[in-house]
Amino acid sequence: MRVDELAVCRGRLEEFGGEVFAPLARADQRAKGSLYLRGLLLDGRRKSMQPMAGRLGVDHQQLQQFMTSSTWPVDRVRAGLARRAVAVVRPQVWVVDDTGFPKDGVSSPGVARQYSGTLGKVGNCQIGVSVHAASDTASCPLSWRLFLPGSWDGAEAADR
Repeated sequence: MRVDELAVCRGRLEEFGGEVFAPLARADQRAKGSLYLRGLLLDGRRKSMQPMAGRLGVDHQQLQQFMTSSTWPVDRVRAGLARRAVAVVRPQVWVVDDTGFPKDGVSSPGVARQYSGTLGKVGNCQIGVSVHAASDTASCPLSWRLFLPGSWDGAEAADR
């Protein structure tokens, strides 16, 4: 890619990041959000905080703090992304799907012995539920949640 093409791409990414994180009240949060977004889109197989921070040339604590400690309107950011995706995909159908994530332990949120279509049987897993917009040429996840089975929603779960 030529230098001028790279500059145009960077400008479009900054514009997109500005749009995505516009609901964030503080300028430093918007900047960290755009930095995180750029880290996700850079080349590199691993998309966890430390490898992304290394590629960005920043301290990984900046990204970590933005994602885990900083309060920001996740639902408003997701809704903006969903509206943008729907405009691009122009969905002909809405797909509601569940995906099982096999787990060895029981400490991760939502882990229980439950049926998983991914496993094709009852197993120790988490279940994620998602809504996608889909057409003949494209699909995009719009929202997702972790399903919490009954064993995670009673008095016995309070200690967790």
